[in-house]
Amino acid sequence: MASSWVPNISPTSDFSLANIPFGIVSTPNDPSPHVAVAIGTSILDLKALSAHVDLAEIFPSVKGNVDIFSQPTLNAFAQLGRAVHREVRQGIQALLSTDTPHGALLRDNDELKEKALLPQRSVKMHLPMAIGDYTDFYAGYHHAFAVGAMFRGPEHALAPNYSTMPIGYHGRASSVVVSGTPIRRPVGQILLDPAAEPKQPVTGPSRRLDFELELGCFIAKPNEMGRSVGVNEADEHLFGYVLLNDWSARDIQLWEYVPLGPFNAKNFASSISPWVVLADALEPFRASAVENKTPPQEYLKEGREQNVFDMRLEVDLTTPEGDTTTIARTNSKNLMWSFPQMLAHHTLGGCPMRTGDLLGSGTISGPGANESGSLLELSNNGKKEVLLYGMDSRTFLKDGDEVTLRAFASSSGSGRVGFGECRGRIYSAARA
Repeated sequence: MASSWVPNISPTSDFSLANIPFGIVSTPNDPSPHVAVAIGTSILDLKALSAHVDLAEIFPSVKGNVDIFSQPTLNAFAQLGRAVHREVRQGIQALLSTDTPHGALLRDNDELKEKALLPQRSVKMHLPMAIGDYTDFYAGYHHAFAVGAMFRGPEHALAPNYSTMPIGYHGRASSVVVSGTPIRRPVGQILLDPAAEPKQPVTGPSRRLDFELELGCFIAKPNEMGRSVGVNEADEHLFGYVLLNDWSARDIQLWEYVPLGPFNAKNFASSISPWVVLADALEPFRASAVENKTPPQEYLKEGREQNVFDMRLEVDLTTPEGDTTTIARTNSKNLMWSFPQMLAHHTLGGCPMRTGDLLGSGTISGPGANESGSLLELSNNGKKEVLLYGMDSRTFLKDGDEVTLRAFASSSGSGRVGFGECRGRIYSAARA
């Protein structure tokens, strides 16, 4: 993998030259949100760069569209399509590489470096996309089986349709927030004694607040209403990936989810990481999904076997006292369905997807005891304490707890590509 002239890029940095993720920042000199990329511990401000450099020299496909880097979201850039994303990313990699052919433009231009190459700690991150719609799937096989077995027994853990289609439901886009946004404990109807008759709920703050470890994927290229997206052309409609924590109130969900699924248990907050890792950056890390023994319908048959990604996923829980424990480690290849299959199924009936729409993978868990992507699984629905550093423990989240998701892929030939952090701290429920 090529090296970069940018200083302070650790071998364990998520933001190596192999990555170049895109995000929306405000800087000390420009408080208006605009486009940047991450490199090591720095950001390259593309708006500032475009004010001093003709970017069409580096990536010709943006000629006439350079204002996309001044926009407050990545939607305009995403809509240009995979070929443009690829050229821009490769152009930035060339600009930042040690043997760059554009040394005079930035590497050797101290005045411009001071304006365009800034420490990440000096900028504020914003939600990267304007998200019109959010759909959450249930593609994590081990999570789906474990939760199903928990409530219905292993023989009836999965519904018969699980292996025939990517199961999903429509989430709430307005409460998708960027990493670091405070998360307020939700209020809802709860059954304090589910076994009691008659059923009598109370209204109050959730007592079983949980995280969910997911991947999110943004739509780049829209499709027309009435026209589906073929599974083998779906890649061209995908922009990039983020970490997604789809916070869940398990007790609220238990009472409300029949017959239409979760509502207030899910709609209060979903956190995403701020940097969008472009689809091309993950291509070297393809892997096979969890085996599906049911032959897929024709519209879900992919032309390649390696249809998901081999990325290590981790969950940290930090207590109000500041003690941090890594409570789960798993891998993103523990999905039964790929994002192209999710998109093909989502549009099968002609649903129009728009640039910036967000797809969630569903909770990703592995088969092992410490590979679970939720406290629901780790605590066996509150029956088992999850031990933490400092002789502390949890079954579900307390006020003041902070959950941090991380993900990265790495190989000797392709370098390291990571997502940074997706963080959220729990605050007490709002008073009426």
